[in-house]
Amino acid sequence: MFGTTKAFSGFSVNDVAAARSFYGGTLGLRVSEEHGMLTLHIEGGNGVLVYPKGDAHTPASFTVLNFPVEDIDKAVEELAARGVRFERYEGMPMDEKGVFRAEGPPIAWFRDPAGNVLSVIQI
Repeated sequence: MFGTTKAFSGFSVNDVAAARSFYGGTLGLRVSEEHGMLTLHIEGGNGVLVYPKGDAHTPASFTVLNFPVEDIDKAVEELAARGVRFERYEGMPMDEKGVFRAEGPPIAWFRDPAGNVLSVIQI
């Protein structure tokens, strides 16, 4: 039934203007707005819907977007220079930059202004 549909994912935020500034300015994504919702235009995808929930918003406790990078150290340094703070999770050994390297590909998690979890992951 959905084999040929162009599905897309989405998540909520509590402040669309703050999300637009973060995703468009801090992360440098192309962002469009229609009907009070944002679409994040990410290469190779159908767009990611970002919709408002105001005070009813609860930040996702899981990673809602992963950004693959070739050089995680360079990506983390650039994001940190733009004001992004990286998460540290108890029981997970992370280096001084906030990169987890113990299992799987190197990954670093951070949050958007609404508290949703994002990551950069070395491919």
